[in-house]
Amino acid sequence: MSDKFFDYFSILIKGLPVTLSLSFAGIITACLIAIILSVLITTTSKWYIVKPIKTYLIVFTGTPLLVQLFLIYYGPAQFTFISQNLPSLWRVISQPWFCAYLALTLNSAAYTTQIFAGAIKAVPQGQWQACVALGMNKTQTLKVILPYALKRALSTYSNEIIFVVKGTALTSTITLMDIMGYNQFLYGTYYEFSIFIATGCIYLLINGLLSIMMRLIEKRALAFESTTH
Repeated sequence: MSDKFFDYFSILIKGLPVTLSLSFAGIITACLIAIILSVLITTTSKWYIVKPIKTYLIVFTGTPLLVQLFLIYYGPAQFTFISQNLPSLWRVISQPWFCAYLALTLNSAAYTTQIFAGAIKAVPQGQWQACVALGMNKTQTLKVILPYALKRALSTYSNEIIFVVKGTALTSTITLMDIMGYNQFLYGTYYEFSIFIATGCIYLLINGLLSIMMRLIEKRALAFESTTH
C-alpha cells in the first residue's frame, strides 16, 4: 500500500505547476482588482460607479464558483460570431487555463473587495480627519490610509488565498490536468481510495505552507502596533 501511495503521489504532483500557476495568477490579479474596487466603493457615492460594483459583488459572491467556471468556459461557444469574426479573441477565451484563471480571478476579486472595503471602512475617523487637517487631498489621504487598512485585513485575506488554492480543484471539470485532474485520471484507472488521501496530503501541504507564509507576513506587517504600546 505504501509503495502504491508514493507512486500515486509522484503522478499527482505532475499537476502541481497548473495548480500553482492558476492559484498565484488568480490571487495577484484578484488582489489588484479588489484594491481598485474597494477604494472606489468606499470613497465615492456616484451611483454609476457604486451600483455596477455592487452588482458584480452580488453576482460573484452569490453564485457557486463551479457555475461561474462553466459559464465562462462553455458560454462563449454559444455565440458563433466570436469564433467566426474574432479568431484571435476566440483562441484566448477557448483555452481552459485562461477560462479557469478568469473565473478564479473574478470570484476571488469579489470576496477580496468585500474584505478590503470593510477594512477601509473600519479605519478610525480620526485618521481621516488628521489627514484632512494636514491639508492632504483624497489621493494623498489614500496613500496613508490604504496601506494601514490592507495590513489590518491580512488575517481575513489569508483565508481567501487558501480558498483560491482549494478552488483550483474545480478546474479539472474543464479538462485541465491540475492535481485534481490527475486524481480523477488515477482513480478512473485504479479505483484506489488511497489516491484521494494522497491528493488531500498535497493540498494540505500547499495550504499549510501558505498559511505559515501569510502569518509571517502578517506578523511583520503589523509589527508597528507592538512597538507603539
